[in-house]
Amino acid sequence: MKDVAIYTDGACSGNPGPGGWGTILIYRGIEKELSGGEPMTTNNRMELTAVIRGLRALREPCAVTVYTDSQYISRAINEHWLKKWKAANFTKKGGLKNAELWRELDGLLQTHQVKFVWVKGHAENEYNNRCDAMAVAEREKFA
Repeated sequence: MKDVAIYTDGACSGNPGPGGWGTILIYRGIEKELSGGEPMTTNNRMELTAVIRGLRALREPCAVTVYTDSQYISRAINEHWLKKWKAANFTKKGGLKNAELWRELDGLLQTHQVKFVWVKGHAENEYNNRCDAMAVAEREKFA
């Protein structure tokens, strides 16, 4: 199984507002950048989209380490919130926002062996900073 690193970030101006996402996939030193955006979205949607698009880009099951500065995502996985939401058919008291994205992410997590690592945003992580720059550039296309 191939070992792949995926760095992700999302950006939004206003919440909701114009947003963008950026992803960098790394396999054996080869990097692939992906990015996109939406005219009206939220930061959490863009963070989730970055992870989903990175995992979607993989052509076969892989061992993946996802690096994200989103505590929303890292905690949902590492603290098993997603498992609880799935057991409750992707609902929670008060409503689960972005349920369709969580469903898609859950499906991708069944295909790949994925570990999530939280990284501090806007710090010294080169790849996180590059993903942030891509996300902001995509967001600006809609501003």
